[in-house]
Amino acid sequence: MVRAIDRREAPVFHCSDVTFDLSNRNEMTIHESSIEPWKITLVDTGKETMTGGRLKRVQPYLGNKTFMLTYGDGVSDIDIGKLSAFHCSHNKLATVTATQPSGRFGALDIKDSNKVIDFMEKPKGDGSWINSGFFVMEPQLLDYIEGDHTNLEMDCMQKIANDGQLMAYKHEGFFQPLDTLRDKNYLEGLWKSEKALWKK
Repeated sequence: MVRAIDRREAPVFHCSDVTFDLSNRNEMTIHESSIEPWKITLVDTGKETMTGGRLKRVQPYLGNKTFMLTYGDGVSDIDIGKLSAFHCSHNKLATVTATQPSGRFGALDIKDSNKVIDFMEKPKGDGSWINSGFFVMEPQLLDYIEGDHTNLEMDCMQKIANDGQLMAYKHEGFFQPLDTLRDKNYLEGLWKSEKALWKK
């Protein structure tokens, strides 16, 4: 698949020209080197593999060190340094970043006489904390994953929570999932108006 990028719309460090030759030599050639110095490993985890199984399949590349994980379908202004420090402070297998999403609609406080006492535009939801999809994990967590069929959330995370090995880092700043076209339009609007709180 080939995707063209308009360099006028993308920052320079998001653009590079790369050739992957997988036919004979398994070579990668970077034609323009104007990007951040990242090391990226792409792993084919299988089309039918569940979320836990995908994590298990990248185990050989993680080493025996603490690592971070995200789903990649949400943006936030989480302070990664503070998240990491919180994880190191409790000696548990995993930390999940918890957030309170905004309600989707405005809320009305209505009294018996149908008089509106308060009007709040998109207040916080019902007060529940949700999984925002940003984790810090210890390599021993991978022992909870049986194989490709393991669901990270329903199987693995549930088990470590039951074992007292899961802690929550409460993030009260910006978080927005990108699950729907509505989410996409909202986030693109923030980016274009230079109000993207997740941009550093």
